[in-house]
Amino acid sequence: MTEETPGFDEKPDVSGAESAGNADDAARAESADKAGSAPAGDDKQGARDIALTAQLDQARSALNERTADLQRLQAEYQNYRRRVERDRIAVKEIAAANLLSELLPVLDDVGRARDHGELVGGFKSVAESLETVVAKLGLQQFGKEGEPFDPTIHEALMHSYAPDVTETTCVAILQPGYRIGERTIRPARVAVAEPQPGAQGGKSASEDGAKASDEENGGPDEG
Repeated sequence: MTEETPGFDEKPDVSGAESAGNADDAARAESADKAGSAPAGDDKQGARDIALTAQLDQARSALNERTADLQRLQAEYQNYRRRVERDRIAVKEIAAANLLSELLPVLDDVGRARDHGELVGGFKSVAESLETVVAKLGLQQFGKEGEPFDPTIHEALMHSYAPDVTETTCVAILQPGYRIGERTIRPARVAVAEPQPGAQGGKSASEDGAKASDEENGGPDEG
């Protein structure tokens, strides 16, 4: 018979308990990792949104600056075009004025010939053709008898007094004036007349005397 040795009990199986404990620890660690990783992801997304917003603001600012530059350049170009157009017109007028100034004596001869009835035959055709050409170039004649004297467009060569005028008046056109547009090539050379000195005063005195006489006689005689 086999005898059992007293005092030696069998050891308990602890491997199952250890496995259960390790599984709990792993679950707790995974939960902690998940709990810690969620806020970190939100922070990264927020940082990306802030960066994108800043880039968008920079792009908008750059677009506004480029738009302002474009508008400024467009305004400068329009001003440049207007200046060029004004200069072109001015140069054209100056060139035409220089040419037509040389033809004014010829036009004066044509005018005198017309006044004396000598503008006939072939000379008349040539003269009329010349006047048509200079009119197309913009030449305009001015100066008429009876118009008020204007020192900016008239040149007074003769002076007199007249009782029938109330202001300095052109009574004779000695040479007509010419202009191109607003540019005066030659002023009109005229004879002017001013009101007769004392004419208005004498008239007023005679009227006052007649009125006083009527008052002394009891008024004008009734018919």
